[in-house]
This record gives sequence, C-alpha cells and structure tokens, in this order.
Amino acid sequence: MDSAPVSWEIILKYFTELTDAQKQQLQALYAVYEDWNAKINVVSRKDFHLFYERHVLHSLAIAAVADFEDGTTILDVGTGGGFPGIPLAIMFPACKFHLVDSIGKKIKVANEVAEAIGLTNVSAKQARMEQGKEKYDVIVTRAVAPLAQLKHWLVGKLDGKSKKSVGGLFCLKGGDLTQEIIDARVKANLYDIGSMFEEEFFQTKKVVWVKKF
Repeated sequence: MDSAPVSWEIILKYFTELTDAQKQQLQALYAVYEDWNAKINVVSRKDFHLFYERHVLHSLAIAAVADFEDGTTILDVGTGGGFPGIPLAIMFPACKFHLVDSIGKKIKVANEVAEAIGLTNVSAKQARMEQGKEKYDVIVTRAVAPLAQLKHWLVGKLDGKSKKSVGGLFCLKGGDLTQEIIDARVKANLYDIGSMFEEEFFQTKKVVWVKKF
C-alpha cells in the first residue's frame, strides 16, 4: 500500500470557499494529531497517512449537507480525539461546539488540538453523553452507537425551542441502515457521502439526519 500522506488539499476539492484562517487550521491538523497520536492512540496508526480523507473529510460530510447558521450550539457525543467536532468547528467558526467523551485521555487530545490550532469555539469535557442538563440546537456523532441507543441517551439534549433553521441529530454511519432506523422509530433523511465525495472509502458511508426525537 502506498503510505504517502493524503494532502490536506483534498478538502479543497469539495470546499472551495475557505478563508485563509480555515486553510491554515486544516493544514496544521496533521502534525498536531500525528504528535499526539504517537502518545495516545486516537486515530488508527496503520492508516494515519489517510488522516485527511478518513477523518477530516469524512467529518466534513456533515457540512456538505447542513449549513449551520451563526450562533448554533452543537454537541459532539463520543468525540474520541475530536471527530467530527474539530473539523466542523473549523468550518463553522461562528458556531459553538461542545465535545464530550467518556475517555479522559481522548478529551485531553481534543482540547490540546483545539488550542494548538487556535480554535476558540470549542470546549471539550470528559463525560458520558447522557450526563448534563444543557440543551443544544444540533448534535453530531460518528459511528458511536445504533440510532435507538443514541435516541435513548440523548432525549432531552436537543433544544425543542431552538429557532435555528437547521437542527437535530447528524450521524455519520455506514452500510444498510433500514432496520436501524425502523428500530429507532425516527424519521431520518439519508445522504450518500459517495455521491458527494468520489474517494472509494465513502461509497458505503452516509450522513443520517434526524430532525427530532
């Protein structure tokens, strides 16, 4: 396998209107994550050369289907080392992101990465996703749990009185989700990432948007 790193410029194929600050932050991610990943394994080391494709661009599939307006509050549950929250926070600098994960060392990485690249719209905390009483306009997650389980954990986390034009739960998932959606008893919009991004990795990947529980 070719181990040459995929350039951060893969993002520019699909997101053409980035500011200089966004470009600098995206470009800086690789070295910061590479350094932390050597200490705390938050991203698969065997395919770290595909970091921008499989982690950053994958996270930004949510940005390809949803345009969060300024001031939107966004909860990233089960964030691990900061996905999809940190790439989305770069993309939406006027939104407020709160990242949670039950594993403290992963939250340490997320906080350190945000600080290193100058992200001021991110906070990260070690917590279980069902904890806390705060409500959010949007919740995002990547392959954390089946929809029925997420619904159970996150009931009450979505702000039912939100005035934002785009709200709800956005999940990054793969495969056939028919039964999972039936089991969760939710109405969901599915977006094929493979129709948006041409790389083979995305052919079975989807963004699932549940507007309300």
